[in-house]
Amino acid sequence: MAQRALDGAATAAVCRVVAESSGLRAREVTLVAGASARTKVLELDVPAAAVAADRLTELLDGPP
Repeated sequence: MAQRALDGAATAAVCRVVAESSGLRAREVTLVAGASARTKVLELDVPAAAVAADRLTELLDGPP
């Protein structure tokens, strides 16, 4: 992330990127732990999580 860790801006950016890349709405991604740490734990809204898991697999596998 290029966003500076100022007033939660970096955390918000991470949540936004995860939501966008997973095909989710921003409100379907919630920070569970790590607000002030480098490592974040996010919760993806179920049933949207199943869709996001499929999308994440696609992203990690790369183009066909």
